[in-house]
Amino acid sequence: MSALYAKLNKDWTENFMLYASTSIIVSTCLGGIAVYTIFLNGSSLWSMIQVFAAVVMCTGVLASILTVQKPKVVLNTLLGSLGICTLLIVMNLLF
Repeated sequence: MSALYAKLNKDWTENFMLYASTSIIVSTCLGGIAVYTIFLNGSSLWSMIQVFAAVVMCTGVLASILTVQKPKVVLNTLLGSLGICTLLIVMNLLF
């Protein structure tokens, strides 16, 4: 797993401008899907907390790119966002 992350980080750093624009699109789309699946189950307080988590993570990716953070910071933020949004999608589709 560590070797895969190191290879991904190296490629990410070399092609940062390409991946930055793609990560904006991917993070935003996955966040939108996450919010949609959350609202399929209603609009309780728990749903609003989940929406808040998805929005914060997706906004974090955008903010890290727009504030010109180091590529490793942007990559870690993107991976966190993708992980949280995917978890929210799966959790709301299964339960």
